[in-house]
Amino acid sequence: MSGRRVEYVVKQNVRNRVVREVDQTRQRELWRTLAVGCVLVATLLFSLWQRAGLLQQGYLLPEMQEESAEQEAIQQHLKIQLEALRTPERIEQMAIGELDLVMPTQEEVVILNRVVPVQPANSAIVAVR
Repeated sequence: MSGRRVEYVVKQNVRNRVVREVDQTRQRELWRTLAVGCVLVATLLFSLWQRAGLLQQGYLLPEMQEESAEQEAIQQHLKIQLEALRTPERIEQMAIGELDLVMPTQEEVVILNRVVPVQPANSAIVAVR
């Protein structure tokens, strides 16, 4: 090997990464801050949800009051109509005209006496087998 010169190149690709230790105090503080932030955001969202619901109910209230007044007017009209249908003159007119009924004579009329129920005794004896 006389006269021949050989050169070697050494590749210097050394990866010495710095390993950092996790600071437990800083980690706890980070999680605590994150938890407090989440609680604050949840409280804010809940408050906004309540306010939106209250506003929506406020908008529905006049419509409900109007519907209630309409329903009360309908109920009053139906009560008057029911009382008109219950009059004895109308019932008699329907019985004679539509059902072909006739007024009974004095001989056909039967008067029933109402029987008053007897009150049971306060003390009772019960037989046991």
